[in-house]
Amino acid sequence: MLLEQIKALGNDTRMQVMEWLKQPRDNFPQQDHEDPEGVGICMTHIQQKVELSASTASSHMAILQRAGFLTTTRIGKWTYFRRNEQVIQSFTQNLQKEL
Repeated sequence: MLLEQIKALGNDTRMQVMEWLKQPRDNFPQQDHEDPEGVGICMTHIQQKVELSASTASSHMAILQRAGFLTTTRIGKWTYFRRNEQVIQSFTQNLQKEL
């Protein structure tokens, strides 16, 4: 799993998204649906900020989700993403052990 996580972070766009999601209120517009601290940021806002096609942005988010770095919440037709801080902390501890 550690290698998959390292690969997931080995892309500038994905690293940027992870940084933005660290402080969602500072990096994304206010959402109509939910509080970004609770449910996360809507995929539409992420896609617009990375300035990529919806399919490319979704692909990046899926890689981060498979690595465990993001959790998703689905509300109607909208998908919201937020950081999984427990997995991020575990990853950094495991990386430190391995190196």
